[in-house]
Amino acid sequence: MSIEDASKFSAADSTIGYLYQVRIALLWALRALPLGADFLISVETLDDVTFEEKNGKPKDLLQMKHHRNRKANLTDTSPDLWKSLRIWLEAYHSGQVLNGTTLHLLTTAQAPSGSAASYLRLENRNEDAALTILEQVASTSENKVNEKAYELFRSTPKGAKRSVINHINILDCSPLITDLNLELHNVIFHAVERQHFDAFSERLEGWWFQRVLKQLMVPENRILAEELESQMSDLREQFKKESLPIDDDLLDFSLDEAYREVNKDSIFVRQIELTKAGERRIFAAVRDYYRAFEQRSRWMREDLILVGELSKYEKKLIEEWELVFEAMMDNCGKDATDETKERFARELLEWAEQVAPTSIRVRPQVTEPFVTRGSLHMLADKLKVGWHPEFSEHLSTLLKTKGIIT
Repeated sequence: MSIEDASKFSAADSTIGYLYQVRIALLWALRALPLGADFLISVETLDDVTFEEKNGKPKDLLQMKHHRNRKANLTDTSPDLWKSLRIWLEAYHSGQVLNGTTLHLLTTAQAPSGSAASYLRLENRNEDAALTILEQVASTSENKVNEKAYELFRSTPKGAKRSVINHINILDCSPLITDLNLELHNVIFHAVERQHFDAFSERLEGWWFQRVLKQLMVPENRILAEELESQMSDLREQFKKESLPIDDDLLDFSLDEAYREVNKDSIFVRQIELTKAGERRIFAAVRDYYRAFEQRSRWMREDLILVGELSKYEKKLIEEWELVFEAMMDNCGKDATDETKERFARELLEWAEQVAPTSIRVRPQVTEPFVTRGSLHMLADKLKVGWHPEFSEHLSTLLKTKGIIT
């Protein structure tokens, strides 16, 4: 099959269209937040995107038309225009569109000068001229694609048509989906430092897409303005100098047996096995190791933290571990039995699991325990810390047996 033939069956444009709806919904919601509006947001309910008042009254309905070709025009016979008119007229007849509901057609196409759509922009509006043009088109055009829309328009009483037309707002020449980053950055300008715009917006959009997905699964589960406001507030706190963002997907990460199997011979796992700790603690250690490794990598890739800062953090972890380790050695004594050594080792491991995360933090407001626990396991993997009094001797022998060291 040729590229040309394959393109006939491509769902790229429709997929882009859906993503465009979701991103525009976020952009509009963010713009509305500073106004103190108390609203509900939904995608694919009454319209592509719907903003409702708390009592459920539709306030703004958005139809969206995304064209990758910037030369697209919103002419008087444009299917984009007439499809939107048909949807809104049907909603009007069913009582879903009320007086006070604004009907927005947001499109990347351009309305030619003197067209019906051009008269329905916010600037230089002429609703009478728009209605006259649309009535003429509906009566004379032979465009088969718009036939049902024309029929509905002709059969609608003039007063009802005028009521709908009066509430239409054409937003042509809207930005392409690839240009929305700049629009979003302009909205979050005061929320985060400029160098963190991308990292902030990626996390905000990640949360938004998940929230929209839940709403699509249960349409009645509208998105509250308070939810978005709360998420913005949480992210602002995470991007302060004394904090760092913790990603939701890592908090939600569930370790499967396959990943546990891959790590069964890792040095940090061997370290825990020397303590005779249970399998569930090993399982938790592998999970925290992955979370910390991935989160730290993201911070570095996004320039949220410096390599030197992580090095200082690890140095602090090692110094705190040394104090606890040496105290354990003193209490254990030279003549301790293997069982005693293992018991003390489990107590030291418990310090790493429960005490260290509350007192040794990479930044003061980074309180998520897996960061510290996982970082200690990363150090244990390098043999810079350990739990068993004789961890170095035991693991050196093991590594020599495996041929890892000589």
